[in-house]
Amino acid sequence: AALIGLSGNVQADNHSIDALTWLKKIEAASHQLTYTGTYVYQQASRVETSKITHFLDENGDHEKLDILDGPAKETIRLNDDVYCFIPDSKMVKVGKRNTRKFFPALLPKEIDKLTESYIVKMGDMERVAGHECRAVVLEPKDELRYTYKFCGDVASGLLVKSTLLNKKNEIVSQFSFTHLNVGGQVDKSKFKPKAIWKKHTWQTDTTVVSDANSSANELGWIVKQPPLGFIKTKEMKRALPGKSIPMIHMVYSDGLTTVSIFVEPVAGMERPMQGLSTQGPVNVFAKLSNEYQITAVGEVPAATVTQFANSVVSTGQ
Repeated sequence: AALIGLSGNVQADNHSIDALTWLKKIEAASHQLTYTGTYVYQQASRVETSKITHFLDENGDHEKLDILDGPAKETIRLNDDVYCFIPDSKMVKVGKRNTRKFFPALLPKEIDKLTESYIVKMGDMERVAGHECRAVVLEPKDELRYTYKFCGDVASGLLVKSTLLNKKNEIVSQFSFTHLNVGGQVDKSKFKPKAIWKKHTWQTDTTVVSDANSSANELGWIVKQPPLGFIKTKEMKRALPGKSIPMIHMVYSDGLTTVSIFVEPVAGMERPMQGLSTQGPVNVFAKLSNEYQITAVGEVPAATVTQFANSVVSTGQ
């Protein structure tokens, strides 16, 4: 019986190692490979289609993203420099890559740390956009986050489908390629800002970003007891039109999902938000603290954003 139990444990450990190894290959593929494809994002009744092209050369990491549904938007990225062209607004926004991750580059580089909050195991074989893919399932160890399923192309490792599931195992959101080419040549001229952009207004992001790892907090607000597994990755000040006091924005992540906390003065607000609201997998919890509104937003269960908002306190600075 002891030998059988030991055999079972060894087999479980091997499955865990295999799953982590495959997950690391999926993560690396999205950054190292050349690919062009069209993918669909689905969340409740919302459906959005995008086209993405990615390649790597001596100058770094290049990416071009075109939103194909609704108002046109074209985003070009070279490493951390991002240019977003919005034709309807006749505007070009220039800034640095923010905390948002774009499909298929959804995974963090430090894959091993995910085991602190998730049970990682191999899933089933699937077929997506004509590509055979093998899934990895990440089940949360608590009720503060959702279950993730990542399916990587067997041939290249590239993520071809990402699914978010609630505790009832229901799909709450999903990214999935409908067409995908891995490898081949890319027309690099399409990654250069177009001449027409010069005729439009250029708006530069002037957000002041602080070092999230710094022991000295200069923003005046902290999250005293963040939910287990969430680490602060970024904090910043954002100027608000017509207000002398900037809005504070802190970002926490467990490696897969992120929660944003906003602290802004109530003065000038017609109806400050209070309580919980939900839209698909996104939950928002807001509360008032003296003359400020504290809001926590994230693609996490309601209990998580509630705990975040209730843990925000002023440092008196």
